[in-house]
Amino acid sequence: MSSPVCDITGLLLAWSRGEQQAFEQLVPLVYDELRRIAQRYIEQEPAGHALQATALVHEAYLRLIDASRVQWQNRAHFYTVCANLMRRILVDYARSHNYLKRGGQTPHLPLNEETLLSPERSPDLIALDQALERLAGVDARKSRVVELRFFGGLTVEETAEVMQLSARTVHSDWGFAKSWLFRELTMGEKHEPTAGAV
Repeated sequence: MSSPVCDITGLLLAWSRGEQQAFEQLVPLVYDELRRIAQRYIEQEPAGHALQATALVHEAYLRLIDASRVQWQNRAHFYTVCANLMRRILVDYARSHNYLKRGGQTPHLPLNEETLLSPERSPDLIALDQALERLAGVDARKSRVVELRFFGGLTVEETAEVMQLSARTVHSDWGFAKSWLFRELTMGEKHEPTAGAV
């Protein structure tokens, strides 16, 4: 009997080849993990946020159907794309509802490296999204670590498994990314990142 991990990878490869039934078989295997990622996102949103985790997963599914031509590499690639899709959905939602605008009604809490990317803190999603885009431009791996740890809610060990890295590398990337993002978010638009910064 094959393991769920092997099933997921096999179904992703089949889906990449255009086998639509593979997507239908994939959905029940990944639903719980995607809902966990979605719930993690929703927990970071301000009180009164209208989107629910289930709706976020369903919206991600709709966008995934359009991503059927993606050449999936493995489940790590899949979960990273899903986390990114959910982030995009929430950022679009925030922009369309004027949430978290600079100078808006959402209070900007004091930042420090320890609280920046912790479950207790809800940073400005739009500003964090922009900072993550800049980080991806200079170090895509560190940006993916943030995606999976902060938004996906994965532990260091789970992130290491998904990304096929050592836990030590993930821990190092996570620590560096928090410092980098803290600097970006506190300096704002005054700071322009450079390729040598990571």
